Amino acid sequence: MNPILFGSLVILTTFLMGSSFAVGKIGLAYVSPLLLVGLRFTIAGMIMALFVMKKPLPRKTLDWGRVILVGFFQTAGVMGCIFLSLRTITAGESSILTFSNPLMVVILSTLFLGGKYEVLQWLGIILGFAGVFITLGFHLQIQEGTLLGLGSAISWATATVLIKAWGQRFNVWVLTAYQMLFGGILLLIMGVTMETPKLVFHPTSVFIILWLAIMASIVQFAVWFYLLNQSDPGKTSAFLFLAPFFGVLTGWLLLDEVVDWYVCIGGGFIILGIFFVNWTFKPKDMPSSENGY
Repeated sequence: MNPILFGSLVILTTFLMGSSFAVGKIGLAYVSPLLLVGLRFTIAGMIMALFVMKKPLPRKTLDWGRVILVGFFQTAGVMGCIFLSLRTITAGESSILTFSNPLMVVILSTLFLGGKYEVLQWLGIILGFAGVFITLGFHLQIQEGTLLGLGSAISWATATVLIKAWGQRFNVWVLTAYQMLFGGILLLIMGVTMETPKLVFHPTSVFIILWLAIMASIVQFAVWFYLLNQSDPGKTSAFLFLAPFFGVLTGWLLLDEVVDWYVCIGGGFIILGIFFVNWTFKPKDMPSSENGY
């Protein structure tokens, strides 16, 4: 692929991933957290389901159950934790914690898939978790937002391990569409039963919902999967570190969030750790962590 085109698409998809944190936080002024993310992924899942109608669908009930379980972790778990965390921590902090998920993947895949990793990859794990510790202000502050931010990373990593184990059973676009749809529906149910639902119809709220559903979900997924198919997936995954950078940047630009010096240092450690984990990627040993928001 042309390097300029590749670089432009990498910036586009990681910008859409990272900026969705700040855009979502703006949306919380109009829509309650779980309802907002439920609308986002139900709309995105329905649109994508229309595009994959002619592709082979799962035939077994058990396989549909697997799709629902992936949707529970990849969409409902990840996005529910993210948007709930935005009530108490900044968009930048939430994005940094969420995108520590490749570090979690290494640990979970070692425990459950028998993954084997090199010394540099384990060094990346150590650096990454040191970065999380630094990002939290050099102390393990137990508060709702940080726990939810870490929960989103763990949920994402769990979904990645499940996709690695079951992904060959499904067409990748069918799996993507229906896990988003099922996850979105679950979030809608949670949004009207587990919180006081709020939905203010306003041009800004409509724009935010559609932006998150179309640009930050469908377009972002399409560009990311295109890049993975056109280049080495492991090396491409190393560029995921740009997503939390854009999360911090857009939080500062759109929300006037203060970026403390230790957040920058901690983010740098996490970026370096993820770089080590992904750049030494071996397709036969290491599970894919190429899912994004």
